[in-house]
Amino acid sequence: MIHIEKLSKAFGSLEVLKKVNLTFEKGKVYGIVGENGSGKTTLFRCIAGLEKHSGTVKSDFDNLKNHLGFLQTDPYFLSKITGREYLQLFCNARNIHGNNFDEKNIFDLPLNQYALTYSTGMKKKLALTAILLQNNEVFILDEPFNGVDIQSNIIITEIIHRFKAMSKTVIISSHIFSTLNDTCDEIHLLKDGLFIKKVFKTEFGKLEQEMKEIMIGNKIDRLGLK
Repeated sequence: MIHIEKLSKAFGSLEVLKKVNLTFEKGKVYGIVGENGSGKTTLFRCIAGLEKHSGTVKSDFDNLKNHLGFLQTDPYFLSKITGREYLQLFCNARNIHGNNFDEKNIFDLPLNQYALTYSTGMKKKLALTAILLQNNEVFILDEPFNGVDIQSNIIITEIIHRFKAMSKTVIISSHIFSTLNDTCDEIHLLKDGLFIKKVFKTEFGKLEQEMKEIMIGNKIDRLGLK
């Protein structure tokens, strides 16, 4: 379990997160949605210990970051590191040895090629593979489906289902609502640094329609399309 209490984060005078309270349980998949700039990525970075913040993030682990796999929207890669070396680096961080990377290369990535030469989707799949090999108990996936081909999206969705069956905790953000519908138990709506709504699976369709109305409004009409 992860329990977040009164978590706030500001960059100068800009308050991005405002006393957020939230609990994530084992064996559940949580969706975090909101417009760009609502605070989703900042929240994930705070949970992962990558941003200083006020408030607390408590968990069942002595040190959460040692059990957490964080897939960032734009993964960072060192210059002149191959895909294989990248995977080895992540395994070394968890003292995991003897991995057969060729066998576990489920996305058929060119592991002997420099990671910086990968396409956007390939980079995301490499970063995801790396955290999967770490045997983590908690996964934060920031836009895991963006820029990824349809076949890989199906694989990622199935992986999330497997994690739920294994009683792991999964937290996802996505602008592709259908993927959240396929994977999540709950969706939390973040707006201007505050969680304003929690929705269970039976109400996902209603939430999607509400979000369309809020985000689209009369914007398309203003174009005067002919």
